[in-house]
Amino acid sequence: MASVEPTIELTDQPRPEDNAAIVDVLIAHNDKVGVPLDRRPLTIILRDAEGRIEGGIVGRTQWGWLHVETFALPPGRRGQGLGTRLLAMAEAEARARGCHHVYLTTLSWQAKPFYEKHGYHEYGRLDDFPRGHQRHHMTKAL
Repeated sequence: MASVEPTIELTDQPRPEDNAAIVDVLIAHNDKVGVPLDRRPLTIILRDAEGRIEGGIVGRTQWGWLHVETFALPPGRRGQGLGTRLLAMAEAEARARGCHHVYLTTLSWQAKPFYEKHGYHEYGRLDDFPRGHQRHHMTKAL
């Protein structure tokens, strides 16, 4: 019996269910080799007095690690200790979930000194990402 050739599609507008199906293939493989996904979202929302979202942290915990995917504060809220509070909340929740480390990425014009002040160190860097800047990969033991 001849096998049917698969089709390959490139898109810049994937449907959410397409992305989920691709991730499911990897999850199934990881489960078979005894490394279940163990992924949980972790989001901390900063709201103004009227309830509008001003910033916060979007991340996830997985395999004993917290991954901070996005950390955003508007310029008018910086320097007030809010970033420190948000980061401390994320780290505390990660510890409560059994995490032993955290990792994140920041760009050269963003918050590298902030993270260093809070005990993070760089474990890798991509130069010219974007051109003329660096992408800093940082981690911290919890």
